[in-house]
Amino acid sequence: MSTSSPEAVKKLLENMQTDLRSLSMECKKKFPPVKEAAESGIVKIKTIAARNTDILAALKENSSEVVQPFLMGCGTKEPKITQLCLAAIQRLMSHEVVSEAAAGNIINMLWQLMENGLEELKLLQTVLVLLTTNTVVHDEVLSKAIVLCFRLHFTKDNITNNTAAATVRQVVTVVFERMVAEDERFKGIVEQPPPVQGNTNRRSVSTLRPSAKDAYMLFQDLCQLVNADAPYWLVGMTEMTRTFGLELLESVLNDFPGVFLQHQEFSFLLKERVCPLVIKLFSPNIKFRQGTGSAAAPAPVEKPYFPICMRLLRVVSVLIKHFYSLLVTECEIFLSLLVKFLDGEKPQWLRAVAVESVHRLCVQPHLLCSFCQSYDMKQHSTKVFRDIVNALGSFIQSLFIVPNAGSAAAVNCPAGGSGSGAQGTVQGGPGAGGVSSTLTTQAAFEYRGTWIPLMNVSVQGSAKATYLEMLDKVEPPSIPEGYAMSVAFSALLDLVRGITTMIERELTMEEEAAAEFRETHPDQEWRPQPGSHLVWEEMVNASWCGLLAALSLLLDASTDETATENILKAELTMASLCGRLGLVTPRDAFITAICKASLPPHYALTVLSTSTTSLSSKAYSIQGQSVQIISPSSESHQQVVAVGQPLTAQPQGTVVLTAKNIQCMRTLLNLAHCHGAVLGTSWQLVLATLQHLVWILGLKPGAGGALKPGRAVEGPSTVLTTAVMTDLPVISNILSRLFESSQYLDDVSLHHLINALCSLSLEAMEMAYGNNKEPSLFAVAKLLETGLVNMDRIEVLWRPLTGHLLEVCQHPNSRMREWGAEALTALIKAGLAYKHDPPLTQNQRLQLLLLNPLKELSNVLHADIRQKQLECVLQILQSQGDGLGPGWPLVLGVIGAIRNDQGESLIRTAFQCLQLVVTDFLPTMPCTCLQIVVDVAGSFGLQNQELNISLTSIGLLWNISDYFFQRGEAIIQELEREEVALQKQAQEKGETLNRPFHPAPPFDCLWLCLYAKLGELCVDPRPAVRKSAGQTLFSTIAAHGTLLQQPTWHVVVWKVLFHLLDCVRTSSTTADKEKIESGGGNILIHHSRDTAEKQWAETWVLTLAGVARIFNTRRYLLQQLGDFFEAWEVLLNHIQSAALSKNNEVSLAALKSFQEILQIVTPVKDSDKAGDALAAMGVPPVFIDPLSASGPGRPLVRSDSLVERLTRYNGAELQAPPPGEESALEDLTLWWSAWNTWYRTGTESTRPPSGPMEKLSFIPSQPFLTALVQIFPALYQHIKANFSMEDLKKLGVILHGAVSVPISSDASPFILPSYTEATLTSLQEAVLIALDVLQKAICVGPENLQVMYPAIFEQLLLFVEFSCKPPQYGRMETKHVANAKYNQIQLFAPAEWVALNYVPFAERSLEVVVDLYQKTACHKAVISEKVLQNIIKTLRTPLGLKYACPSESTWKLAVSSLLKVLSIGLPVARQHASSGKFDTMWPELANAFEDFLFTKSTPPDNLSIQEFQKTEAIDVEVVQLISTEILPFANFIPKDFVGQIMTMLNKGSIHSQAPSFTEAEIDVRMREEFSKVCFETLLQFSFSNKVSTPQEGYISRMALSVLLKRSQDVLRRYVEDERLSGRCPLPRQQVTEIIFVLKAISTLMDSLKKTQPENVDGNTWAQVIALYPTLVECVTCSSSEVSSALREALGPFKDFMQPPVSKVQNGES
Repeated sequence: MSTSSPEAVKKLLENMQTDLRSLSMECKKKFPPVKEAAESGIVKIKTIAARNTDILAALKENSSEVVQPFLMGCGTKEPKITQLCLAAIQRLMSHEVVSEAAAGNIINMLWQLMENGLEELKLLQTVLVLLTTNTVVHDEVLSKAIVLCFRLHFTKDNITNNTAAATVRQVVTVVFERMVAEDERFKGIVEQPPPVQGNTNRRSVSTLRPSAKDAYMLFQDLCQLVNADAPYWLVGMTEMTRTFGLELLESVLNDFPGVFLQHQEFSFLLKERVCPLVIKLFSPNIKFRQGTGSAAAPAPVEKPYFPICMRLLRVVSVLIKHFYSLLVTECEIFLSLLVKFLDGEKPQWLRAVAVESVHRLCVQPHLLCSFCQSYDMKQHSTKVFRDIVNALGSFIQSLFIVPNAGSAAAVNCPAGGSGSGAQGTVQGGPGAGGVSSTLTTQAAFEYRGTWIPLMNVSVQGSAKATYLEMLDKVEPPSIPEGYAMSVAFSALLDLVRGITTMIERELTMEEEAAAEFRETHPDQEWRPQPGSHLVWEEMVNASWCGLLAALSLLLDASTDETATENILKAELTMASLCGRLGLVTPRDAFITAICKASLPPHYALTVLSTSTTSLSSKAYSIQGQSVQIISPSSESHQQVVAVGQPLTAQPQGTVVLTAKNIQCMRTLLNLAHCHGAVLGTSWQLVLATLQHLVWILGLKPGAGGALKPGRAVEGPSTVLTTAVMTDLPVISNILSRLFESSQYLDDVSLHHLINALCSLSLEAMEMAYGNNKEPSLFAVAKLLETGLVNMDRIEVLWRPLTGHLLEVCQHPNSRMREWGAEALTALIKAGLAYKHDPPLTQNQRLQLLLLNPLKELSNVLHADIRQKQLECVLQILQSQGDGLGPGWPLVLGVIGAIRNDQGESLIRTAFQCLQLVVTDFLPTMPCTCLQIVVDVAGSFGLQNQELNISLTSIGLLWNISDYFFQRGEAIIQELEREEVALQKQAQEKGETLNRPFHPAPPFDCLWLCLYAKLGELCVDPRPAVRKSAGQTLFSTIAAHGTLLQQPTWHVVVWKVLFHLLDCVRTSSTTADKEKIESGGGNILIHHSRDTAEKQWAETWVLTLAGVARIFNTRRYLLQQLGDFFEAWEVLLNHIQSAALSKNNEVSLAALKSFQEILQIVTPVKDSDKAGDALAAMGVPPVFIDPLSASGPGRPLVRSDSLVERLTRYNGAELQAPPPGEESALEDLTLWWSAWNTWYRTGTESTRPPSGPMEKLSFIPSQPFLTALVQIFPALYQHIKANFSMEDLKKLGVILHGAVSVPISSDASPFILPSYTEATLTSLQEAVLIALDVLQKAICVGPENLQVMYPAIFEQLLLFVEFSCKPPQYGRMETKHVANAKYNQIQLFAPAEWVALNYVPFAERSLEVVVDLYQKTACHKAVISEKVLQNIIKTLRTPLGLKYACPSESTWKLAVSSLLKVLSIGLPVARQHASSGKFDTMWPELANAFEDFLFTKSTPPDNLSIQEFQKTEAIDVEVVQLISTEILPFANFIPKDFVGQIMTMLNKGSIHSQAPSFTEAEIDVRMREEFSKVCFETLLQFSFSNKVSTPQEGYISRMALSVLLKRSQDVLRRYVEDERLSGRCPLPRQQVTEIIFVLKAISTLMDSLKKTQPENVDGNTWAQVIALYPTLVECVTCSSSEVSSALREALGPFKDFMQPPVSKVQNGES
């Protein structure tokens, strides 16, 4: 509720009336005048209230009267009344109803009370209310009021005293506040400038307004009083203290600086009164030296007085703070004084308050800046700013050095207990810093045994003083240990913080302004004001030495983490600021300090020592004291957190890192991270230090270059505490972030960083030479990180970066180079993966720049580096393969840069890359690179480290060829475009276009390169590679050859195929025959491949087959080349030389190839329709020949299809010779060329070795010979027209030779399943087929061919002879197959040669002979060449041998054949009997019968009875043939032949016994049947009435009589022997003989019975009957066998038991 509201007014009136009533009541008795006055006052008030609307104004007007009763009341001096009155007066005052006059009266009344010492507190209260509520009190009244308060201040009563002091302070403030308010009111009004005042009249205040005047008078008197002079205005002062005066002055100066700055009068006071006063009062402090006696000084001020000194310093602080601009010179003096007070010789308390004062300055950077401008930058002026900083520094140093500065470390005093002194007490003694960290240690500094605790003295940035505030102390307080240090420390930090913050803020503003200016005026250059920069640089230059000295010392001495942090922060901000201002020396000095603090003490690091020598040689002198930059001492009690090895070339002991080192390291990281842009050349320092720290901590680089804590294993002497272990990830993280932040550096700073890293790395490389110690990889890892984060401007740093890393890659130390490669490859991968702008595909230069180092790596010889390089390529392909474009040649170059000395794994990796390229990237690369791909794939095939890779690379070549095939069109277009460009270039340069296989079109060249590469691989030393390459080469040519232009084929044939054949032939013939031991490890080599020669043989086989196949399938194409016939000859020559090579495999394969090119194996026809069309058009069939059938693949477009050719032939172009014939002729030459080759091959291969057989002589194998012979029939089809007798002879020689070749015993089990099986070998079959083909050809051929029949018979009969007499092969000894020792177990036993089982062959030949003879018996040539005779002559051998034949079947077949042949031949012979062509045949035939029927060989013992009977049946058959086919036609047959036959039959009937039979078998074995048949035949012809000549009859009769006579003799001898022998049995033979004779007799009797009686000669009968008595004599024999035979013989004689008839004479009845 405001005092003027109606309610308030009403209340006031009521209260006043109440007060007056109370007053009148109190004074009623004692003081009647007062009572009256009070009562009249009541009336007065009522009257005023009634009359006036504005009651308050009216009251004020009459205030003198209203107040009067109360003044009177006070005059009574009665305490109760006085109190009541004062209260009432205060109430009036508070309602501002007191006029000036009334106020004067009140003051006077109060003065009286004061003098009487009454109600002192109430008085003060009243004065205060009076002065604060309104401004009615002025001038003298005011001064009187103020004096009143002062007087009360000096009363004895403590409470009054203090209250008065407070009142005085408030009143002084009120006076100045009034002046400020007055200035506000008059602010807008322009005044006349006051006349210039002379210095003489100090009191000239006429120009001031009333309130200002009061203030002026008051301030001037305060100065007078402090100076102990009489006041001008405060009349009535009785006493005054200096301390109080100084406090008042300070408060006015501090609270109302504007007054002094705006009014000249006041400024004048400051200069003229205050400053001299201060300087005068300071004098005892200046002169005083601790420890000097006080005699020299004048008595009153002999000793500094703490209260005054302290207050003076406060005043000085205020003066400097507010009025520096007015008092430049005075401030210089003050500041110099202040610096002096910090001296070590001054009292402790003085230094403490001085340091507090300095602290107050240090938190005002702008002030410091002004000092610098006003003093340090002026000539001939004290360098005040520098001195302040240095003084602080030397002050701190003195605390450590001067013995009595801090209490000696041994004393343990509690911090000042008096006053509000230190906060907290020191807990530990001197060693507290070093005690284990569980104890909360007192923050402290410790240096060389001096221990100074650190107290929490002020909040950062504000100077909260302790001793400057001790206004109540009279005695100097005791300063607790460490207080001064703590303040100085804070001052130092605040100083740094203030300066740096201020300058950096200004710098930032300037930069913003510059940026703005450039935006608005892009064409002009920005020029900053030079002044400001100079000031900032001067500030830094003036302060850095002192700061660095102090901070380094404190850093070394600090035992508290927070303190350390603050010191480091100060050093860091200074370093950064110096960097921004471009002050290199101070920047490097601060950085060096941090670096040194990061490393263990006395750590040898050259970079740092060199840069500090320049500093440490400077000693600054601070007012005569020399201050050294103290180098860190090592004995601080720090917690050790890590032990590691120093990074030096020579191994040394371990070094320890303390927690503080780690803290410094983090600051260093911070510096580099946040202020990298200003570091410039000092990157070197920073990075070198970090490298050493990282090394000691055992951090090792990981992926991407980030450092990770290494495993303990790696640094055996590295010991890390858990404290630091938790820090390590943080440190490594900051380290990484530090280099990540390099992306924000400008190009120049970035280059500084890169250069620093490179030179660090060079040092590390130097150190790593010559010893296998783990190298420092810090620089390399960080180069990598820097590169990775600066990808967007990689061109700027690529060359120095990669250039250096390439050097690292060649370092002998493996870890070092491994990291070099890791870094380089990571950068390349990142560079390619980065989304550049423009993208790499449009920026070829950048792409090649990025890939180039990858190529350079190929020059490094170390395998591990190449491995990295190739892994990188692999990853690049996997991630960026599609976008490589022009980079392909580089990449392929890298993949292909393999050498055989590089080891498997490298080659394997490179090969993976290649595989990826071939499978995924062929379509994306420029076609010009395809040839490089072929070369690279080829080089993998040729490397000899890893066989599988060679083989797979051949597969890749195949894939590549497929790709060429599928994408042919596109590739051709692109290559031709390229070709045009290249030719243009070449013409411009005037060179010829240089590329392999040049004249061919580019696409064909690509193919030729592929073929040439495969060709190289086909003669690789390793058999598997050759095999694979060969197969691939021929397959590609076969599959894709159609794409080539015709002229290119010429190159393929001569340069690729024949060249390859030559190479292979040469290698094969010169290959080593030594046995290769089984391959590495446990691989067994098959015996067919266990020499190089055998392995080459396989290659030769493949190559030859491949070439032949191409000739076959591509015949139509090749025939259009001009030199086809030459090529054909060359090919045949190759086939021949292969066929004659001393290797079964090669030779056999050669024949297969031969078969193929003769198209015995017919290729697929181009189309059947073409053939039909031809037939329809009636073209001669010569043309449709296997030769013209085109191979698989597309028909060529060059009108080569058959139909088109034919339409041409049938068209009007008749002037040309008919092409059909021409080609037929050409074909004939080809075929005869083939026949000659065949003949030469056959002759060479079947010719037996001459001379004695050597062990190793080569004998062609059966399959080879078979193949050879099999070729003939097909070949013959083409040459039969001109095939002559001579050729037939040649053929015969070869066939005979082939069949004669023996086989090796180790092969025989495979060729001959077993001896007993009668099978033909395939060779024999082939031979027969060949002859068969011939005879069929003769059969259908013209007449003149038939002369060849006898030759064929001759050949066949030769073969038939083999059945009994195997052919000889040279002089070679062959064993019979049954005796050869072949056992598969002994695989490698020396081979024996085994003659084949020729029986089946001979027998088959025989069958052929019979067949052929049946067809051709009547041919002229057959008759005239005595073929039948030859057949019989040939058969005579097996017939004669009979049981002695190698095979039983032989003679049986011979017999049956003979019978067949004779059945056909004999009629022919009889028919031509007169011609005499058969004369010589008959004796042969007779001999054949003779030899067969009466063989010299005996039947085998084991012949069973059934078998014997069968053979006997055969004999019988022969005899029957004689009886049917020969004897009936005796008149056509030569006589002597018939005689021979008769003799034989004769022999048969008698001599047919075999001498060696057992008795059991005797009856069977006697060839009873045969004898019977002979007898019968003989008898039949003997007694035949058809005997043409008496001679014949004579022969048979003779034969009979001989037989009968012999029987008689045998029987007689038997009877005699039986008699003589008695009981002894007769010899076995004799018994057999007698039995046979008996059987013969019974046979004869049978025959006689059957014959016509007239045919029997009388003599014969006589002889038969004469036998009877002899037979009867035998009856006595003991043998049962003989008895039974005898019974049979005697039986038939019953027919002779007839009554005799008339005598018969001469056989006639």
